[in-house]
Amino acid sequence: MLDPRIDKHLISDQGEYVVDEVRKHWAATVSAVLELVGGLVVFLLGFVVPPQAWWLPVLVGAGIALHATWRIFEQRMDRFVITNMRVFRVHGILSQRIATMPLARILDISVYKPLIGRIVGYGHFVFESAAQEQGLREIRYVGDPDARGLTIQRVIAQAGLRGAAGRGDPSMVPSPVQPPSPPPAPAETPATVSVTAAPHDDTRATAPVPGIERGSAPTGWDWLADAQRREDERLAQLRGEPSQGSAPYDPDRTNTAPIDLPR
Repeated sequence: MLDPRIDKHLISDQGEYVVDEVRKHWAATVSAVLELVGGLVVFLLGFVVPPQAWWLPVLVGAGIALHATWRIFEQRMDRFVITNMRVFRVHGILSQRIATMPLARILDISVYKPLIGRIVGYGHFVFESAAQEQGLREIRYVGDPDARGLTIQRVIAQAGLRGAAGRGDPSMVPSPVQPPSPPPAPAETPATVSVTAAPHDDTRATAPVPGIERGSAPTGWDWLADAQRREDERLAQLRGEPSQGSAPYDPDRTNTAPIDLPR
């Protein structure tokens, strides 16, 4: 009943974890404790008043003490939680309330430290967000507010919402994408092995083209020159024309000779 059970509100399957769980500073319960002491004093007055009215201070004192105890438990159940994905607040004793704000919607955080707060070490957070959410507009009595404020800014930076500059953890900076490694180069033919060009045969689709020296430096147009040369030789053979020597291939050359088509 008196434990807000923060763990059950986490999105565990998405990797959410608690960075900091903020409890109310003890200064938040000072007024409730003073009220409790006053209720006990009024309750004890029932033993010194006339016997006819003893029930009045007892009833009033019990009511004041009960109200003060409720306030103390209410402050104890109020938790402000900072995770790697959001900030949220859980409060309430019998009826529990939860207010959530994603880190991406936090625009600014103001910290107000009154004089007493600077002495005993507490402050108040005021969140400016894209959409003002009830319950997270102001978080009061936050212990060590400077460190908690830096924690929120550090989490926002590590989440990539303020850029990579100034991040507290360098390991959180995404590494650049590495290009794929090139395929391994084929093994070179030893210099002592000589390659003899095979004779040209039109019946073989993969026969080597005359005039191409093996082992020469490859270029980007070799395959196109090979195909063009084979096509020219095949057309010369079908027309009965004598085979001509191979000419150097020009990639800008285009055969625009008319083609006889059936009409």
